[in-house]
Amino acid sequence: MEIVSMYCVYMPEERVPTPGFLVWRLSMKWRVAVDRAVAPLGLTHAQYSVLSSLYGMVRAGERPSQRRLADHTGLEPIYISKLVRALEAAGLVDRTADPADTRAIQLALTDTGSDVAERAIAVVRDLQEELTAPLGGTRGRRTRNLVRELEALLAASSPPSNTGEAR
Repeated sequence: MEIVSMYCVYMPEERVPTPGFLVWRLSMKWRVAVDRAVAPLGLTHAQYSVLSSLYGMVRAGERPSQRRLADHTGLEPIYISKLVRALEAAGLVDRTADPADTRAIQLALTDTGSDVAERAIAVVRDLQEELTAPLGGTRGRRTRNLVRELEALLAASSPPSNTGEAR
């Protein structure tokens, strides 16, 4: 048996998918499904991720900076900036200078942004039920186990080392 890439293991008689391949395939399937679900609301999956995260943070009493939102979502700060500008242009987000740090930008939802976020969250909640139905839905034991396992992998993840070796 030989690992050909993170996506497949070469075995003379069969190909066995690796965890990397399966996570990648599932993430692509999930991303496309969310893109389609939120498109009628004028959002992309990435914009939904930012808008819904900001919605949750605001509801928790935060007025996060773009950096804080980037840290929360796991997206690069430059990408967050681009997404926030698009959401601002659509009238969903307000950006203001942080009075305590002039280099930082604070974010808030507009009334329209809150409305769109609530509708998008409901749409994606229904989609998650549909996508996790084979595991018993979002409240199913198998889904809860999957979430715990994915959280463990994310918590243990460190940036990949650049060894210069290619497989």
